[in-house]
Amino acid sequence: MMFRQRLITACVVVLGAMLLVNPAAGQTQIDRFERQLEQVRRETRMLVHPDVPVEQRALVDFGAYASFYFLAMDDIQGSTHILRQTELNPYARVNFDGAHEFFFRGRVGYRDWNSGDAFDGRGDRTLGPHLERAYYRFDLRRAMAAYEGENIDFNLTIQGGRQLVHWANGLVLSTELDGGIVGGELGSLTIQAIGGRSRKRQTDIDSARPRFDRNMQRDFFGGIVTYELSANHRPFVYGLVQRDENDDESINFLGSDTRFDYNSHYIGVGSEGNLTDKLLYGVEAVYQGGDTLSFAPFGTQTREDIRAWALSARGDYLVTDANNTRFTAEFVAASGDDDRVFHTTNTFGGVQPGHTDNAFNAFGLVNTGYAFNTNASNLLMLRLGASTYPFAETQGIFQRLQLGADFFVFNKMDADGPIDEPTDDSRYLGLETDFYANWQVTSDLAVTTRYGVFFPGGAIAAGSNPRHFLFTGVTLGF
Repeated sequence: MMFRQRLITACVVVLGAMLLVNPAAGQTQIDRFERQLEQVRRETRMLVHPDVPVEQRALVDFGAYASFYFLAMDDIQGSTHILRQTELNPYARVNFDGAHEFFFRGRVGYRDWNSGDAFDGRGDRTLGPHLERAYYRFDLRRAMAAYEGENIDFNLTIQGGRQLVHWANGLVLSTELDGGIVGGELGSLTIQAIGGRSRKRQTDIDSARPRFDRNMQRDFFGGIVTYELSANHRPFVYGLVQRDENDDESINFLGSDTRFDYNSHYIGVGSEGNLTDKLLYGVEAVYQGGDTLSFAPFGTQTREDIRAWALSARGDYLVTDANNTRFTAEFVAASGDDDRVFHTTNTFGGVQPGHTDNAFNAFGLVNTGYAFNTNASNLLMLRLGASTYPFAETQGIFQRLQLGADFFVFNKMDADGPIDEPTDDSRYLGLETDFYANWQVTSDLAVTTRYGVFFPGGAIAAGSNPRHFLFTGVTLGF
């Protein structure tokens, strides 16, 4: 009987690994691609009009960003995929007396893949139109100043609608929500409470779930408290509860259904600020609890507890020269679980019945390289970076050209645990070097380039061939 159980388990692992290796079937590469593109889009979106102060903007501001992207990237099998993407982002902002603000931003685009290169098998397609942002914001302090002529020493802000919520270092929460944020300030104390549901057209952390890349439904409730200990240090503590509303979905594998229901909560502490005039820091530690359904392809799924943790620490050294040179060091550690069968974030291939799930999984966005771009789960990562404006002291067209580079070292936290692609029971995942350039040609025109190359380590089952990632884009504001 024991031999039979081991044989069945081995077969499941082999079949699961085959699913992971085949991007069209396993969907893992879709998850990675969407995360790569979202990281680059967030980095480049603010390049147009970066230096126009809010107080100098018109009460009614509207326009659009037009962007063209070219992307060439290698998947985990070493095949190159080429994409050309065009986007239009119209926006409008209306502000009354600094106290009431309405903001809207839409998105429509088109993805043009080389033949057979689309990860989801859908080929060329139109994106949207989508409503990316739509919120109303009220500021009590500004309202009292504008309408009552009073300067109060406390504040209350309310922001409701579709918005991006990013906490601390982005380890736990950096996602778009349909809901509300209530903020309060009293002396050195700042409180922010959130409640809402994830915007559907985002990529879920569970890439095995049906429609995971276009029907994410999760509810979030929580709060973060920050105390300004001094002008240089701002410690914080937060709590976040996430509830899975996708539990009516299932997939069938060899006649057996796998259901999905991943519910989690997070308790985090940390601090951000500066140690000296030149040295900035941010540190965040989090405990994760909750429950999830086990992976039981030939039996009954059971509900198992989640007990996981993660840590993020970052330091930035500012040279304070005319070139705005900056050096960065970042460390990320996230727990894994060797009781997961072959995937660290998914229910399918996840934790076995009767075992606590120790793999950390959250809803943040952590920079894990352009080419590798793994999830912050069962991960030990060190990043060293530098950036500068080499021609800042000139008056030429290259005055606002920024150049930068990052170097990554990746390891598994649990050598016997899985990540989001096939690995063996060893720790070393590999190295990556990234280069980037941001060029503000004019106030309305920005050009950006990203290149990364990942050198797989001994733990990567797909082999040692380097993986390349190339992205270049042009954004025009009008």
